[in-house]
Amino acid sequence: MEFIALKEKLEKHSLRSELIRHPFFDYLEKADVSRELAAHFVGQWWHPLHYFPTFLSRMISSTGTLAVKTATSQILFQELGEGNVARAHESIYITSMQQAGFTLEQITQAKALPSTAALVSGYEASSYNELTGIGFMYATEVADLAMVSAIGTAVRRAVGPIKLEWVDIHIQQEPGHVSDASGTIALDYSEFEVAEIIGTAETAWKLWIGFFNALYALADQEARVA
Repeated sequence: MEFIALKEKLEKHSLRSELIRHPFFDYLEKADVSRELAAHFVGQWWHPLHYFPTFLSRMISSTGTLAVKTATSQILFQELGEGNVARAHESIYITSMQQAGFTLEQITQAKALPSTAALVSGYEASSYNELTGIGFMYATEVADLAMVSAIGTAVRRAVGPIKLEWVDIHIQQEPGHVSDASGTIALDYSEFEVAEIIGTAETAWKLWIGFFNALYALADQEARVA
């Protein structure tokens, strides 16, 4: 299949649209979010954030294709701070959320919800095969900025206007990550390989939709109690 056809199938996929237009994102634009509820969101996000560099590392070791190694390595390099641990995304996340008033325990020690655990397990399972890794990586990067922005919005709805460097760094770096991930689907694949990539991207999007469904349910639960 030609690269353009594969890219178009992925870009126009209904599950990608369902994820980036998740009703949870619209809800956050006008909802009153308590600090406690925002802490739940922040704590759940930590789990895939913390695992993502491990996913990329395992993916690099699992692929024999140099172009895929190179593209994935570039994303990993930025995720890990380009040689400066203080600039690693998870370090910036912790600092940003502490500045917003959340404790380290709230940020990094929350028990994963079943949907969060399933998402992380999906990343782990996909990381041992080149094609499944590509599917998960591409699916992540083309939706990441919308998802990161949603968590940032939740925090600001809870604590008020605040600079979140963790959101800012994604705004700066995400176009490059999307470009790198897109490069991995621009290679010459057989019909079977194309199906594997698309199927795995679908799995990733479904798991992320489940993740945000669970966060939306937490918000609905709080609203009902109030």
